[in-house]
Amino acid sequence: MLTESELRALPKVELHCHLDGSLSLKAIHQLATMAGVNLPEDDHELRKLVSVSDDALDLMDYLRRFDIVLPLLQTAPALELAAYDLMEQAAADNIRYIEVRYAPDLCLEQGLTVGETIEAVIQGLARGKKDFGVESGVLVCAMRQFPLAQGQQMFQAALPYLGKGVVGGDFAGNEADYRTEIIAPSIDYAKKLGIPLTVHAGESHCAHNVMAALAMNIRRFGHGVALGETPTWQAEVAAAGGVLEMCLTSNLQTKAVASIAEYPVPQLLANHVKITINTDNRTVSNTDLTHEYELWQQYFGITKAQFGEFNQNALAAAFCSEQIRQQVQQELTQAYA
Repeated sequence: MLTESELRALPKVELHCHLDGSLSLKAIHQLATMAGVNLPEDDHELRKLVSVSDDALDLMDYLRRFDIVLPLLQTAPALELAAYDLMEQAAADNIRYIEVRYAPDLCLEQGLTVGETIEAVIQGLARGKKDFGVESGVLVCAMRQFPLAQGQQMFQAALPYLGKGVVGGDFAGNEADYRTEIIAPSIDYAKKLGIPLTVHAGESHCAHNVMAALAMNIRRFGHGVALGETPTWQAEVAAAGGVLEMCLTSNLQTKAVASIAEYPVPQLLANHVKITINTDNRTVSNTDLTHEYELWQQYFGITKAQFGEFNQNALAAAFCSEQIRQQVQQELTQAYA
């Protein structure tokens, strides 16, 4: 068994981390002051507002915690601060490359354009790289429940930043009511623009969303935990080289699985499905990546060699440049040898 400090020291790659769900309490206090919003000064009381307990009803109940933070992320300085804060947290986990996702359309209430939100996030990440040495990329999220045209306009506005901070796109939001088939036109639109895609799929007992996205040549799936309910599809995902961006604590809190006993890691590994370990939302789930590693070790007996394999899966699936891939590859190889 690796100790907490040994797990923290391992170099890591994280593919699934939401900016608006991953602000430190310190940053939330700063953002509230900037926005003129009154929030509890006591961290314990603030934590109760922005983090979910284990008795969350479902995913939609979990997502209500974002209602506190999103009004604080409506200006360029706020978004830059948030991105910088996340890089500081990533450095504490010894993350060597992280993909940070957010929905620009949720940050336009005070007049910012999509491009201005992207520029602010990129600037915060760049400042974080300078101070903490963490490489990163931005994933812009279209919201499933928004009109298709709105998501397509967002992707079009993000296109000039592709390869200049933005590395790809995602589809997030209400997966249960907005199946992959419904958002298919926007998936096709983003693909025609040349934007690499991952898709939230299989988080809300909707394994069919994974398979529909797979049929559209998507190979990265946010969560994908519902595949545990349909073992016959696991082999298809594995054969196609699909990669799951798994988020254990979040999945338990949202009731994506009923209990740790039902979390399908043994089956996925037996069927050779490629797994990656992620936080999803550090603040909302009150976790960090090192803690997630502790849980995987505790519940599933994951070894250092397997952690190395999962990080190799993440790096191979990442939308980063080849220069960054080779750089991080060297670090992973040395650390997990």
